[in-house]
Amino acid sequence: EVQLVESGGGLVQPGGSLRLSCAASGFTFSRYPMSWVRQAPGKGLEWVSGIVSGGSSTTYVDSVKGRFTISRDNAKNTLYLQMNSLKPEDTAVYYCATGYYYSDYSNKGQGTQVTVSS
Repeated sequence: EVQLVESGGGLVQPGGSLRLSCAASGFTFSRYPMSWVRQAPGKGLEWVSGIVSGGSSTTYVDSVKGRFTISRDNAKNTLYLQMNSLKPEDTAVYYCATGYYYSDYSNKGQGTQVTVSS
C-alpha cells in the first residue's frame, strides 16, 4: 500500500522559509517521479513542482520559480520542498504525490498546512 506522510508545515511570516518533507513507503520510491501539489482555502488542487525518479530534472509552476526547490533522497525514500521568500498567497495545504504531474492516478498524502502571515 502506498503511504506518503508529509511534515514540516507551520506558520511563518512573509519572507520566511520552510522545508517540507514527505516520507514514502509501500512502493519503490526511487523508480517513481514525484511532485508537490497544494490546495489554498476555497480553491482546487494546484500542481507546484515535479521531479524525475533520479532527481536530475525538475519543473516548477511559474508562481514559485526561483523561490522553491524540490529534491529527493532515494536512499531515505524522502521527498523535500524547500520554500524560501514565502508570500501570503503560498498559504495552502501541501501534498506530495506520485507522478511528475498530478493526475487522477496519483496517490497523495494527508497534507501539511503552510500558513504565511504576519
